[in-house]
Amino acid sequence: MTETTESVYQTRRCRDVHYHRGGGDAVYGLGFIGAAIFFIGQATTFWVGVLGFLKAIVWPIFLVLEAFKALM
Repeated sequence: MTETTESVYQTRRCRDVHYHRGGGDAVYGLGFIGAAIFFIGQATTFWVGVLGFLKAIVWPIFLVLEAFKALM
C-alpha cells in the first residue's frame, strides 16, 4: 500500500515541476557563431584560426572583461 502511495506522490510532484530553459542558450549560440566568423575571418594562418575558434568558445569572458574596463 505504501508503494502505491509513494508512486502517486512522485508522479504528482514531478508534474508540478516546470523547467524553462533555452533563451540564454540561443543567445550564446548566436554569439558563438558571430564570434567564430569574426575571429576566424581575421586569421592569417591555420593555427591563428584554431586560436580564433577557441576564443569564440569563451567570448563571454572577453565581453565581461571589456565591460569591466569600461566601468573603471
